[in-house]
Amino acid sequence: MPLLEFLDPDAVIPSLRARSKKQVLQDLAGQAARRLPALSDRSVFETLLQRERLGSTGIGDGVAIPHGKLPGLDRLHGLFARFDRPVDFEALDGQPVDLAFLLLAPEGAGADHLKALAQVARVLRVPGMLASIRAARDAGALYALLTRNAASEAA
Repeated sequence: MPLLEFLDPDAVIPSLRARSKKQVLQDLAGQAARRLPALSDRSVFETLLQRERLGSTGIGDGVAIPHGKLPGLDRLHGLFARFDRPVDFEALDGQPVDLAFLLLAPEGAGADHLKALAQVARVLRVPGMLASIRAARDAGALYALLTRNAASEAA
């Protein structure tokens, strides 16, 4: 399942200005709700917060993959953000996070949700990918990086 299927070009934020994990989750929820009229920013935020209570979605190397399942969605939706400065995300490796890939799935997504999470993690673990993302100049360059590798993995 390539990122092309659930990441749109307008769902890439090159410089998110958040100062805490909670603010990151609130900002991502707000961005998602603006793109998905079926959702409220509050419902997205509560879903993300509930998932974080189970354990941090900070996977290491400055990356977090907050995610959740929500009613009202008909397919997977992704949103990528690069922060203007790292924030403490209680990541597994203890390092601050400066990159986040938000993944929202329909309530009944099941295996598709897990496959999408795995795909995001694979793309972000491509050698040199994180350095390229951190050096990218704008949203278009970030989208191209994320989807180019996703497209090559799908082939």
